[in-house]
Amino acid sequence: MKHSKGHSHHSTHGKDHENTYHQDGHHEKHGGYQEHESHGGHDHHDHHAHMVEDFKKRFYISLGVTVPILILSPIIQEFFNFHIDFTGDMFILFLLSTFVFFYGGWPFLTGMVDEVKVKNPGMMTLIALAIVVAYGFSSLAVFGLAEKNFFWELATLIDIMLLGHWIEMKSVMGASRALEELVKLMPSEAHLINDKGETEDVPVADLKQGNQVLVKPGEKVPVDGIIVKGHSSIDESMLTGESVPVEKNIDEGVIAGSINGEGSITVKVDKTGNESYLSQVVNMVKEAQESKSRTQDLSNRAAKWLFYVALAAGFSTLTIWLLIGYEFSYALERMVTVMVIACPHALGLAAPLVVARSTAISAKKGLLIRNRASFEGAKNLEAIVFDKTGTLTEGKFGVTDIIMENDHDETEVLQLIASLENQSEHPIAHGIVEEAKKREISLKSPEEFEYMTGKGLVGKVDGKEVSGVSPGYVKENNLTYNTEKFEQMSEEGKTVIFVLIENKLAAMIALADQIRDSAKRAIDKLKEMDIRSIMLTGDNHKVAQWVAKQINLDEVYAEVLPDQKADKIKEIKGKNLKVAMTGDGVNDAPALANADLGIAIGAGTDVAMETADVILVKSNPEDVVSIIELSKTTYRKMIQNLWWATGYNIIAIPLAAGILYPIGIVLSPAVGAVLMSLSTVVVAINAQLFKGN
Repeated sequence: MKHSKGHSHHSTHGKDHENTYHQDGHHEKHGGYQEHESHGGHDHHDHHAHMVEDFKKRFYISLGVTVPILILSPIIQEFFNFHIDFTGDMFILFLLSTFVFFYGGWPFLTGMVDEVKVKNPGMMTLIALAIVVAYGFSSLAVFGLAEKNFFWELATLIDIMLLGHWIEMKSVMGASRALEELVKLMPSEAHLINDKGETEDVPVADLKQGNQVLVKPGEKVPVDGIIVKGHSSIDESMLTGESVPVEKNIDEGVIAGSINGEGSITVKVDKTGNESYLSQVVNMVKEAQESKSRTQDLSNRAAKWLFYVALAAGFSTLTIWLLIGYEFSYALERMVTVMVIACPHALGLAAPLVVARSTAISAKKGLLIRNRASFEGAKNLEAIVFDKTGTLTEGKFGVTDIIMENDHDETEVLQLIASLENQSEHPIAHGIVEEAKKREISLKSPEEFEYMTGKGLVGKVDGKEVSGVSPGYVKENNLTYNTEKFEQMSEEGKTVIFVLIENKLAAMIALADQIRDSAKRAIDKLKEMDIRSIMLTGDNHKVAQWVAKQINLDEVYAEVLPDQKADKIKEIKGKNLKVAMTGDGVNDAPALANADLGIAIGAGTDVAMETADVILVKSNPEDVVSIIELSKTTYRKMIQNLWWATGYNIIAIPLAAGILYPIGIVLSPAVGAVLMSLSTVVVAINAQLFKGN
């Protein structure tokens, strides 16, 4: 049975597409506004919300100051045919523009420094180049060293870029807390058995190798260790992906974070701190997150190329005008015009508006996008790896076969055994009780009830002695049964319970983890899209093959230990395949972090949520198909918008450089402004027309 936290799919966990924080304060760059923060007790979510507010504030204040800048700009006055002239007007224009440059432009200037440090110019570097050139040249104009100023262009560019970043960050708000969530799984206290044999509660951190701790029924195991007293069934599904609780006896090992069943056990501490299994998972997740490629999203890649184009076009323009004998001041003005025009206002909105729309559309469909760049790459996926338990299957037992023996009545037998099993908390017992409820069979109260450890249950129901026992018990007591049928069901990885009435065999009930109806439909759709479907599970080969056959999977990797899952993902990626991993447990976290796209199932653990790029709120494997389709339509819409945004540049840059000068046409800044506004409006309308699929 899979333990899960139903509350764990809050959208507040959304990973900021621009930065990912790690336990060690490591800062991953995806392009966009930079944050710097040492790892402390900060609430990342509040910090991110504060950043969104900061952009909003900078946008509104800069917008307010832009109004007088536009009114005082000679180019705007000329274009709209009005005139305002007073002593010191240019100096006031300079002061207002200086404020917008430093206050509104600050995130872009610091962002440029960060991008240049990692030698990966993107949107920030392009914006910074345009505003620095525009501000520098316009300041020269104020002091009479150049003719024109571009303050209006500087202010409007900063406003639009702030607006774009604010929209984008608001739509993909959140921060990663994967490692904090992993640490939460560890119990903080343990019941230490001291020298006098008394128990005292101590912090887990104080335990030493060789100490003995008591683990009561239903509690989490606090350390990796060996059972020295007692026996119980342990639910390790959250850690190992194995769906059946594991019976554990003396001298067998237990893992910290697993959940004890109905027996009390005494555990001798074997591994503490960094050596424990969960700590190793923490380290694997950390490494995977740090090595996840620094993919820049689409608009950043476009910006990177435009940055190089702007530099090349700017310096070529300066050189050519100087070579053909023009004054330096005129050549410089042409160069500045080219460089400022190279950063189109529309580019600042091209991606954010589509991002905001696709994030909203995906949220309505129950997909929470936490990492933009990985989501945008989903359109290229070639293989999807599914965890079995809780992803392709329900993670809970259901009855698959009832084989009657010795002419008993099926309904009566089911009523008797379900009434008995109703007293137990075991997942298999739940499965049998659910089957009775499904068939609307009323349950009775047993007159007697006893739990035979490792063998099953025995009790009295309706005056009859009823037992639900294991195959081992049946063999020990030399009872005859349909061995052929039993072997067949076992081959399929099913768990078989024998029902005895008055010590005579009445039925064999087979149970298995139930396959989700949506799993087969999802696999069929992936086949149509020519995407390989692979299952990766800690469960045994028989169970895995049975599930794979039911839903027609392409490949199966079974009995994969949790720490090997991430390696399997790397192995599949090594075949030059773009891979997505879908899972929901702690054991899936390193694999999710290593995949090109990590997809967490909504009913899973917080840890899986935190390492994933996309979260499926509805635990429906078909939503994996929706992610790919939405990624494709988002990409198409973004490409359209980037063409509209940069198409303006393709025309404007050569004109600004003076390519048509011989026939008397040079792009005046005023006409450039109209073209720029037009492309911005087209981009905004195009984004609003995006309806998903």
